[in-house]
Amino acid sequence: GEGRTVAVWRGLFACGYDLHFERCGFSAADALAPPSSPAQDQALVQYVDSLCRHLALTADTLQPWDITLTEASLTSQQLAPLQGMSLSDVRLRFLQLKHINLELSLLLPAVDLRSTHALSLGPLLSKMAHLLFYDVKISFLHAVLNASTRRSLDQAPPEVKMDPLESMTGIATEALGTQFCQAAQQMLSVPSPKLCVPLASGGDPTYAFNVKLAGEEVHGTSGSFRHFLWQVVRELQSSVLPILLPCSSGAAGINKGKCILAPGDMTYSEEKLLHFFGQLLGVAIRADMPVALDLLPCFWKCLRGEGLTLGDLREADCITYNLTQKMLECTSPEEFEELLSGLSQGRGEEVEGAPPYHQGELRFTFIGLDGVEVELCPGGKEKSVMFSNREDYMRSVRDFRLRELACEHRMTAVRCGLASVIPLQLLAILTAQDLDLRVCGLPDVDLEYLKRHTMYQVGLMETDKHVQFFWNALESFSQDELRKFIKFACNQERIPFGHPCREGAKDSAMHVPPYPMKIAPPDGKGPPDSRYIRAETCMFMIKLPQYSSQEIMTERLRYAVHCREDPLSG
Repeated sequence: GEGRTVAVWRGLFACGYDLHFERCGFSAADALAPPSSPAQDQALVQYVDSLCRHLALTADTLQPWDITLTEASLTSQQLAPLQGMSLSDVRLRFLQLKHINLELSLLLPAVDLRSTHALSLGPLLSKMAHLLFYDVKISFLHAVLNASTRRSLDQAPPEVKMDPLESMTGIATEALGTQFCQAAQQMLSVPSPKLCVPLASGGDPTYAFNVKLAGEEVHGTSGSFRHFLWQVVRELQSSVLPILLPCSSGAAGINKGKCILAPGDMTYSEEKLLHFFGQLLGVAIRADMPVALDLLPCFWKCLRGEGLTLGDLREADCITYNLTQKMLECTSPEEFEELLSGLSQGRGEEVEGAPPYHQGELRFTFIGLDGVEVELCPGGKEKSVMFSNREDYMRSVRDFRLRELACEHRMTAVRCGLASVIPLQLLAILTAQDLDLRVCGLPDVDLEYLKRHTMYQVGLMETDKHVQFFWNALESFSQDELRKFIKFACNQERIPFGHPCREGAKDSAMHVPPYPMKIAPPDGKGPPDSRYIRAETCMFMIKLPQYSSQEIMTERLRYAVHCREDPLSG
């Protein structure tokens, strides 16, 4: 019976084993287990973070027996560093990391993260950021954000006015016509303290500013605010604005669709736009509202002041990286000349990434990401590349491209904008991946996670037949359709990575917006099969008619997510 099962489990656990007869309890002698490498620690922390999200737990409540790595899971690139460790060693290292995180969570509030002295705790903690569990860092982030609130409750929020008809015609063809530029212009006169609001929570959250749709009376502010951010992200990743640029590796089919900060000289107007871009990143962090920005890790590294490596170059511009690598691997002048000959012939075919030639010779110049040829050294146009100086050329090209990826003066403008909304020293404890997760969320929709955080209202139950039709329909959708469903339901494509409740609270008033999703009956009366699905985007509520069959439910739901792009609903 159930009592005997529990007794067996307790007996095994008392002996240090789980139900799979794997070690999960450790004695003092076990502390002499082989030390782990930084790569193994980072992989284990990432695994624990994803496991906590899946189980809706925090790392401090996770137990060693919850870690059940299989041979199949270890084949993933993320967990590959753990392949040489036994399950027992992995569990022991988790306990060690858990203890480290507990101690550091108590220490963090007392550390000056602004300090730059090499031996102070701030820089040391920054180097240890990969050892901290995501929920430990985010709990500290939330505490600091709430403590750094500068707009009181009795102060009216700034207002950005937009034309809803213009927003439905797609992306503007000129920069000044974009919602991003319109908002940037209107926010110039707004003091930055007004954007420093408490962390968004509950059914009627406070955001940094309200978005007013001209000529419309919309109940609630969340739906229009989310739609504004969604539209702005589309504009940022288009060719209309001079902010972001598709990475060069996309031409080779690698990291296609990923963007980097556009390099080059910066005008005064562009500096203001970059500053507003940084402010929007801070606004998204305070709102805990993921935006669908697809940025390479090098952007987040530079944002937190971290140096770039050859790995970042390979990610962002694999063509240039591979070219310089081939030059380095040449072992003779003849082999080098053969490589240059092939590159020279390739230029006639307009091969992407081929270096510039002058009078049939490769010189110490290179084409920047903005398409402009640049000398790699003084008199570079007159200096020929030969086998004897190929390493100097290779290093010069790589250094030049890494400087472009870092684009320090442009990133400084973004950091200044971000610093006007959140304390910049918080970036010290967040890795590039943490920043990506916090600002951009996960690109894929976890349907089971969404199902666990859904409420049924006005007498509806999960076991109702038409509700089961609803979930069955979503399960048949592709990820792209699921993102469109999230957009239809709450006006944002991505939902937060992490716990849907603040500090583990069960009360829906403490939910992270837009959670929980709500399913309710439709308004009014009429034959269900003739009605359409509606959404109240401010409340993340689906008004679901009681359709009579799975086919009708799937057809109506697919129509809703593909044909309705209405920022005014809700």
